[in-house]
Amino acid sequence: MSTVATSPSARFQEPSRGTIQLTPTMALVGGVVLFLIFVSVFWHFLYMQVRSGVEEPADWGHVLVIPFVSGWFIWLRREELLRQPFKPAWSGLILMVVGLLIYAMTLLGPVALQHPNFQGGGVVLTLCGMALLLCGWRAMKWLWFPIVYWGIFGQRISEQALQVVTLRLQDIAARGAYFLLNAIGFDTDIAGNILTVHGSDGVAHPLNVAEACSGMRMLVAFMALGVAMAVVGLDKWWQRAALIVMAAPVAVAVNILRVATLGLLSLRDVNMVQGEFHHFVGMVWLVPGFIMFLGVQWCLKVLGEGWRVPVGGAHAR
Repeated sequence: MSTVATSPSARFQEPSRGTIQLTPTMALVGGVVLFLIFVSVFWHFLYMQVRSGVEEPADWGHVLVIPFVSGWFIWLRREELLRQPFKPAWSGLILMVVGLLIYAMTLLGPVALQHPNFQGGGVVLTLCGMALLLCGWRAMKWLWFPIVYWGIFGQRISEQALQVVTLRLQDIAARGAYFLLNAIGFDTDIAGNILTVHGSDGVAHPLNVAEACSGMRMLVAFMALGVAMAVVGLDKWWQRAALIVMAAPVAVAVNILRVATLGLLSLRDVNMVQGEFHHFVGMVWLVPGFIMFLGVQWCLKVLGEGWRVPVGGAHAR
């Protein structure tokens, strides 16, 4: 019996009567059109996120990277997404309408609802509705996570939300740096969130651990990094959960090291702990922080391999 080679598009199942199916090309064209409409409607919100990342790169620079990370997640699942034609789901219109109503309420509704992160929620819900309308429920199995990931980590968190934990993180950063500086031999006092480092010449150098030094923004960035590394680099659910949970202590530890570094720099020149150089120190400490995170991921991989049960009860060699 002879066989006839078929192209990937020919292997798609025949659409049932009354069902609309889109080829990848049709979906791409429709996606571009919807994307342009999406950007036009939510231009102000998207512009503010980009502006935050550009003007405050040390605090919110990661929001400029998150969209590309979300796109990378989709790229990794491209084979599953393109295996069958997309079946548009009209129920996506409901999500789009709800998302648009939420967004409109944050602009025109009561003051209590005029919250930038509520706006973000409306934007994400609208985007989910667009994806569902264009690609259908099957594709949403792989699309929902990149969209939600962008919605959570791709926007600036409002100051109102940050204040919930910022003060506590300030206290941890100040006390942690205080103990570290004294442990390595630098006479340091603490009063509230103010560290006073005494130089060898007896001169006191005060360092105010302000809100900018709380590490809250660093915590958000490390949480985004932890989720991405957990999804891509780990297989088991407990490994992923552990890596995401470890994002908080790693971020806190890196921030303590940053504050301690600023305390040491204040002994040399007080101007080195202010302005742009202050932000530069924070960005420099992101590199060893990332290495620490890689170390945690490696340990979790080793634990996962060590707990693997061999087939038939025999020990793996």
